[in-house]
Amino acid sequence: MIRAILARLQQGYRTMAYPTRTPVLPDRFRGLPRIERARCAAECTACVAVCPVQAITKDPNGIALDLGRCLFCGACEAACAYHAVTFTREHRLAASSRAGLRCTAQELPRVTALQGRMRALFGRSLKLRQVCAGGCSACEADINVLNTVVYDLGRFGIQFVASPRHADGLLITGPVTANMRGALDKTWQAVPAPKLVIAVGACAISGGPYRDHPETHNGADACVPVDLYIPGCPPHPLTILDGLLQLLGKGGG
Repeated sequence: MIRAILARLQQGYRTMAYPTRTPVLPDRFRGLPRIERARCAAECTACVAVCPVQAITKDPNGIALDLGRCLFCGACEAACAYHAVTFTREHRLAASSRAGLRCTAQELPRVTALQGRMRALFGRSLKLRQVCAGGCSACEADINVLNTVVYDLGRFGIQFVASPRHADGLLITGPVTANMRGALDKTWQAVPAPKLVIAVGACAISGGPYRDHPETHNGADACVPVDLYIPGCPPHPLTILDGLLQLLGKGGG
């Protein structure tokens, strides 16, 4: 016991100060894309051609990028000779609507915080049941990180629970495969109303690289109503945390 106490004193306070301080992100982090339409040459479609998930489209006004499909692979940035697409270090990517993930500049997606009774019910205590609906476990790994001492998700009143009957909502990952559709429906029905749904990762938002495969449903909102979309492949833990905090009206860093 004495050794444990001494080790704890030596380690010091390990929980990050987020959201009161700007987070430190890894050097290789790719965040919100910066779209500069003025730089986009009319005849060039290199970024459109190279995108593996058709996240980029082009019209007479220039290019647009769907964050809900984007894998943040950086192929478009590398292919663009005009630097019309670059990835910034902005980690705030969540949105309340699917349409809000369409990026045409450097504007931040918007999250509408819960109001009224929903805010009163969930603002201080939010219990989530995580459902892996056919994911590769990358998103699940970063969600698990939120329970470590560094992030300490519980200090915001947010916890993951084992039973949907004890939950206030679902946090869904994966493209919703045919085999998982029934399980997701049953889990959704078991959560008492009022309830929330949060889609985490490109697969849960749009189907990701599995989009339009006959064995998937192209994401969670094909099966259940989604209240919060958190893009990424996988999203950084801070991106997930920021989206949750914005939904609860607690702000982000």
